[in-house]
Amino acid sequence: MNALFARHALLPEGWRADVLLEWDERGDLTGVRAGAEGPAGVERADYVLPGMTNLHSHAFQRAMAGLVEKAGDTQDSFWTWRELMYRFAGRITPEQMEAVASQLHVECLRHGYTGICEFHYVQRDPDGELYANPAETALRIAEASRQSGIGLTLLPVMYSFAGFGEQPLKPAQRRFRTDPELVLRIVDKLESLRGPQLEVGAAPHSLRAASSGQLRELVAAMPAGRPLHIHIAEQQLEVQQCLEATGMRPVDYLMNAVEVDARWCLVHATHLSEGETAALAASGAVAGLCPTTEANLGDGLFPLTPYIAAGGVFGIGSDSHVSQSPVEELRWLEYGQRLARQQRNVAVDEECRDVGTWLWRQALRGGAQASGRAVGSLAAGRRADLLVLDSAHPNLDGLEVDEVLGRFLFCGNDNLVRDVLAGGQWVVRDGRHMAQDGIARRYTQAVRALRSM
Repeated sequence: MNALFARHALLPEGWRADVLLEWDERGDLTGVRAGAEGPAGVERADYVLPGMTNLHSHAFQRAMAGLVEKAGDTQDSFWTWRELMYRFAGRITPEQMEAVASQLHVECLRHGYTGICEFHYVQRDPDGELYANPAETALRIAEASRQSGIGLTLLPVMYSFAGFGEQPLKPAQRRFRTDPELVLRIVDKLESLRGPQLEVGAAPHSLRAASSGQLRELVAAMPAGRPLHIHIAEQQLEVQQCLEATGMRPVDYLMNAVEVDARWCLVHATHLSEGETAALAASGAVAGLCPTTEANLGDGLFPLTPYIAAGGVFGIGSDSHVSQSPVEELRWLEYGQRLARQQRNVAVDEECRDVGTWLWRQALRGGAQASGRAVGSLAAGRRADLLVLDSAHPNLDGLEVDEVLGRFLFCGNDNLVRDVLAGGQWVVRDGRHMAQDGIARRYTQAVRALRSM
């Protein structure tokens, strides 16, 4: 029987007791019933949460995480980090990309992500030529997700220019070169993979890498309802360059170029004016926040408080993968606001005053929307994606149920995720992924080869 009986489960309406969860062979929840009797022979758990979506990933960067933390001769920034990343991206093979992505997916699953959105821009070979199949590297990411069991939204990236004003790409960017036609070819090549565990959208890389005409062309040609993601307003220099080139700030410029609606995820959106903050919230698009990467790169802090007040939707992602934990992303989202505002308990609203619960539920909503998949809640018709917390851990001992998410997010660094169900399959048991050892071996071999090149 595909079922789990939860003493406490976080449902769309909040925590509920004695919840019977059932799912079918496709991996969809067919029944979620609170106040139920626990059937004989059905596995039991104390605390069950919906699995989180990681809405922004560059999988290959997992292999370089933690290796670029040495100061250079000049003041380091996102832009100096980017040059190091380019050198790394220039070497990685499709086989190595698959091995690195598989390891990343295992780590994400173990920490509570059950889905991931791959903002995928390494499309060409190291010489800048297309592979025989233009979707070669994207297919490697899809295979990694199949091996790990994580849900996937693949976002082939449009990357045509090196900067505002349609500057030609630099040699280090030759593997990224795409235009609307090529992105649509890749999307078409991936069409047969679409299903409950895999969606396909597209991603203009940024306003500096795609023209307004290209944006309109790509958006118009994409199938209806598909996710659309874009990097935007991540650094102050980007905002300044956009103003100089267009006379407009980035979010204003994007909204002037295309209709921004609920299909869109604006990744980072760190540096917004008051008007842009309100406009983004009103659009229904998702703000894709990646606090550990934004901190690692020195980007800045998103204007969360006014965005919350305006009813904006947000989700979280691990981006460059200096962390693979949704707990750490949400913790630093809140802590960054506390430091900036010099106050406590910022991320709440009038209906929910518990920070941990509010953050988890809001990030579930935004991540699900950005992924374009039926995830984000424990409800019939949604994917059977859930986390079982380790109720035997001292951090969860003797709690009232409304204290659980506060402890989960804000107490210590032990991973409190014990078991993970993704698409109706148990992929993590007792903290270990079912294919953890073999995937780790392939990852180690790939990274050793990369470092020796």
